[in-house]
Amino acid sequence: MNESPVSPAESRGTRNSRLSADDWAQAALDLIAEQGVGAVAVEPLARRLGVTKGSFYWHFPSRDALLQAALERWELVEQQQVFGSLEEVPDPRTRLRALFQLVAHEVTPHIIYSELLKALDNPLVRPVIDRVSQRRLEYLMASFRQAGLSSTDARHRARLAYAAYVGFLQLSLQLQQPKQAREEFEAYVEHVIETLIPVG
Repeated sequence: MNESPVSPAESRGTRNSRLSADDWAQAALDLIAEQGVGAVAVEPLARRLGVTKGSFYWHFPSRDALLQAALERWELVEQQQVFGSLEEVPDPRTRLRALFQLVAHEVTPHIIYSELLKALDNPLVRPVIDRVSQRRLEYLMASFRQAGLSSTDARHRARLAYAAYVGFLQLSLQLQQPKQAREEFEAYVEHVIETLIPVG
């Protein structure tokens, strides 16, 4: 029995179907970092990935479903790579120092977070930002408590640390203040660490 030859379009469809939902979600995150949440759309992402829109609809029923998956991916990866990487550090002051250093030297996660802050009116974005912010504050509060601060002082210190982080992002990314030279930035990070982490 003779088999029908596979058309180029069918061949592309077979290859394109190998793209996973995670591939699409990561591409959406990359686009958010470059152009913001409003830029996430099926056609430009398909072009970027070198596939047809059919590949998208194999994984997602809508653009909102893709955005939701991208946000969940960002949230999960952040939880694993930032907080998960510090789980084995027993001393709370050492852990806080490592956290501040780690966060200070990230780039793309900050840009994505900053873009998400600009899109808080999006009903998909707001709950993710609320969860992430609450988890970060709780982590800081717990670490400051373990470092010897009272419950009230730990709460205030956590809020101050998080405000410093968000404020620095706004200065750098939204208000576009002049970029610090590397040595100046490293000195600033060290100053933040010495100011916020209690002495043992």
